Amino acid sequence: MNQPVHSSEQTLSACGGAGRTNDPARTMAEILAVATHEFADKGLSGARIDAIAAITRTSKRMIYYYFGSKDGLYLAVLEEAYRRMRSIESDLHLDDLPPVDALQKLVEFTYDHHRDNEDFIRLVMNENIQRGDYLRQSQSIQALNTNAIASVKAVYDRGVAQGVFRSGLDPVDIHSAISAFTFFNVSNRHTFGLIFQDRASQDKADTLKRVHVVELILRFVSQSIST
Repeated sequence: MNQPVHSSEQTLSACGGAGRTNDPARTMAEILAVATHEFADKGLSGARIDAIAAITRTSKRMIYYYFGSKDGLYLAVLEEAYRRMRSIESDLHLDDLPPVDALQKLVEFTYDHHRDNEDFIRLVMNENIQRGDYLRQSQSIQALNTNAIASVKAVYDRGVAQGVFRSGLDPVDIHSAISAFTFFNVSNRHTFGLIFQDRASQDKADTLKRVHVVELILRFVSQSIST
């Protein structure tokens, strides 16, 4: 983060965190978890460090010690949200599956992740309102998403080699198509549900059915589509 953690005792003393357990990593993880919902719910301008401090039983001084500023905490939240998603994604073992099965598993994972993590979608929406200004400052976000594209490319290249995927597609376009369908499924659930009331979802987003998203992506890369 913005400043190194030298020791638990030094951190607690410097930040006035008496009563906290001497576990900086746990404290930082708790702050990030609470801050994730605060920023997702209220956006960067509306989020309050006081609220985050109260819920985590820390202080503004401690939060600023770990993350430097409100902007630093916001960027850390964005990075952690992407890191967590990509970490789970890397454990899918797509290389162990035939190309079609691997792509289907990737689409299903992305759909489930977005459906079950509305805060992630709201964070991305908020950052787009900021025109990506904060992600642009990140030193890790490019590497995280480069790995995601590399994973799609590996699956796609195997599919082309085996004659099940059509050639000439850009892996970034495949990734974009997956993101577009699965993101819309959550980002527009409230407006879509109000306009088309028979499609309203009470709990989890299902503006687009999971099976239909999988079919759309598989048809997009399928060798049976004429070019």
